[in-house]
Amino acid sequence: MAQVCEICGKKTQVGNQIERRGLAKWKGGVGKKITGKTKRKFKVNLQRVRAKVNGAAKRVKVCTRCISAGKIVKAL
Repeated sequence: MAQVCEICGKKTQVGNQIERRGLAKWKGGVGKKITGKTKRKFKVNLQRVRAKVNGAAKRVKVCTRCISAGKIVKAL
């Protein structure tokens, strides 16, 4: 199953992890230099929750932002 929120559609994003060396200019150095970039993934904080969907209780994968915003109603 995909890592996608069923409410807002939020999913895994990609970016870079940047390696730096040197001393910052404001600390008296010559500045930070980038020595490497590697790909990384920003994963969604998904939770499996029993929620009411069309009046029936159903397990859904929902991100924590949607849960705290009250976009779902938890089933008992």
